[in-house]
Amino acid sequence: MISDKRRILGLSLVDYISMSEEFAGKKVLVTGGAGFIGSHLVDKLLSYDAKLIVVDNLITGRRENLVEAEKKGVKFIEADASAPVEKYLDETVDLIFHLASPASPKGYIDNPIVTYKINSFGTHYLAEYARKVGARMLFASTSEVYGDPLEHPQKESYWGNVNPIGIRACYDESKRFGEMVLSTMARKYDMDVRMVRIFNTYGPRMDPKDGRVVPNFILQSLKEENITVHGDGSQTRSFCYVSDLVEYILRAMIEPEANGVPINVGHTDEFTMLDFAKKIKDLTQSKSEIVFIDRPEDDPGKRKPDLERAKKILKYEPQVKIEEGLIKTIEYFKAI
Repeated sequence: MISDKRRILGLSLVDYISMSEEFAGKKVLVTGGAGFIGSHLVDKLLSYDAKLIVVDNLITGRRENLVEAEKKGVKFIEADASAPVEKYLDETVDLIFHLASPASPKGYIDNPIVTYKINSFGTHYLAEYARKVGARMLFASTSEVYGDPLEHPQKESYWGNVNPIGIRACYDESKRFGEMVLSTMARKYDMDVRMVRIFNTYGPRMDPKDGRVVPNFILQSLKEENITVHGDGSQTRSFCYVSDLVEYILRAMIEPEANGVPINVGHTDEFTMLDFAKKIKDLTQSKSEIVFIDRPEDDPGKRKPDLERAKKILKYEPQVKIEEGLIKTIEYFKAI
């Protein structure tokens, strides 16, 4: 349980002496640990002396994200985590972070069956394994469970407005299914389960080719190409820097009150896509022109989390300002 010393909003986990006690020596499985968020989570867990196993099929994850982690003893298993756990893992663990899944629209639209299998079958098999070995399990859900929301900002109590047969359904509906799996297991078997609904996240190690707005706008700006904004650019998003997102995830795993309830994690600073394109153009000092193209099917009009539950239970608010985070991300893309 988090000590009183750590119940200060915004205090970095680096400053929590007790955090190492929560993870040191624990055997931890991270599915999707070669991905953007997963690899940052692995690095943070390593700093707390956790013993790590990463499972990733590398469809959207990248082995190079784990180069330093593997040098420090992280065990990597290239496998499909939608299969029964016994097919790829022959040992027990204490904690499971289930992050495996394509997460960008391009990633899951290009791999729809892989996507729905990992979030449905994969979650089911991992939950069965967690029950068998007595492990605590966290599922990385998504703001996409809200679909194109009719409520703004989105609270965890909102059931969503999702097209169940649309092009994004392989992701949206399978994440909803994954939440159902864990909540059902928790009710039936009194399991310790955690669910975080991740809103737009950005930072170093994002795949430059995954089609998301942050790498698209940054790379187009750096190359002095047209910055392509969908529709008229009035649709909104909020963006959370990856270090803040990882801190949310770690707190969700260890905070007792997080057991069994979905929690929004992200940032509340909201931008229209047109304003966001202008911000990146300014930060890169680009001469690019902003142009408008057709919006994708089922593209949400608004996306912003209500973070009151995260603030109350996880005792945290994001610390990285958008300009600071974007500058770090721009420098990363310049380097690659």
